[in-house]
Amino acid sequence: MTAPYLGTNCERPWMTLPAAQQPHWRDLPEFDLIEAELAGALPLVAPSEIRAAKSALAVAAAGGARVLQIGDCAESFADANRATTGRKLRTLADLSGRLAARTGQEVARFGRMAGQYAKPRSSPFETVLGRRLPSFRGELVNGPAPEAADRRHDPARMLRAYDAAAAVLRAVRAHRSRAGQGPETGPWVAHEALVLDYENALLRADPHTGELFLASTHFPWIGERTRGLGQAHVRLLGAVTGPVGCKVGPAATPETVVRLCGLLDRHREPGRLTLIVRMGKDAMRTALPPIVSAVHSAGHPVVWVSDPMHGNTVAAKTGQKTRHLSHIIQEATAFRRVLEEAGQHAAGLHLEVAATDVTECVGGPVTDETALRARYETLCDPRLSPEQALEVIDSVF
Repeated sequence: MTAPYLGTNCERPWMTLPAAQQPHWRDLPEFDLIEAELAGALPLVAPSEIRAAKSALAVAAAGGARVLQIGDCAESFADANRATTGRKLRTLADLSGRLAARTGQEVARFGRMAGQYAKPRSSPFETVLGRRLPSFRGELVNGPAPEAADRRHDPARMLRAYDAAAAVLRAVRAHRSRAGQGPETGPWVAHEALVLDYENALLRADPHTGELFLASTHFPWIGERTRGLGQAHVRLLGAVTGPVGCKVGPAATPETVVRLCGLLDRHREPGRLTLIVRMGKDAMRTALPPIVSAVHSAGHPVVWVSDPMHGNTVAAKTGQKTRHLSHIIQEATAFRRVLEEAGQHAAGLHLEVAATDVTECVGGPVTDETALRARYETLCDPRLSPEQALEVIDSVF
């Protein structure tokens, strides 16, 4: 059995560092018992699976494969079942197949699932139906209902997130078994490692190597709001083995990104670090080239992936947040051109995609903003439909 990691705070220095976007629940009397229960739980993923994911990303880092990462902006506990997970995996397989056909390369497949239950927010409060409430931060933290009681930060939700992630992973493994695939070929799961109490409790020691690994997912990433050089999230992911990702936005400087690479990819290992670029369509051509040059000069064999969605969110006239398909394609295309002009491999895409025909982004079958109302179902940010995602792939690659 894989042992939990039970170090002191001196051995877990990230727990003493500043951390943005964290829930307010450590003063609650039940917190310590919940954290202890989570720390004693079985690992959700195995070190062998993590190593396989890293090997696949190493091929992409060397230019020999592509990467596709898709899924919900924020998962729902209600979707942690075999039928829903199966639809998501079929969508991932369909889109990966299209990317493979367009590029002539194998595709490392990652689903934003089995852990994408927490979201950073730009404000601690939001107005819903005229009421000022704590912002919904994903079902790991609080509920989406526009009621004060549901918006309370509840540490017991960490246990619900663990159980939901375990159910999704059982469905993923059953899917692999039916398809005659092993964990070395994917698909793998990924999520933003946002809530430190959850991630820290799921650190484990590999019984064969003694290395520290994050047992919550095959591929964790740090977001644009939590990638501060002296902050806890960078220190935590810098301490674990396996592949990690980091979002890079338009405010990032080449110097900062190189320093992040030094903290997250100390040994310059292919497949270790993926930089997920989310500049916005207008900033990509000017902000990215010096970063690519600096990272290459520093000798970090990173995987370059485009997230063309998070920098292109706008408010629709109907009141919902949305994204325009044309803007998404414009950013991803500029990303590929910048990388290829620098002689680097534009490995792939990181997209928020539903497994059903939602109407959350404008473009393709969603003709204008008035059409958003038909099936606007996301818990947080707008997602592409599968048809829209195929158009992105066809337009960019």
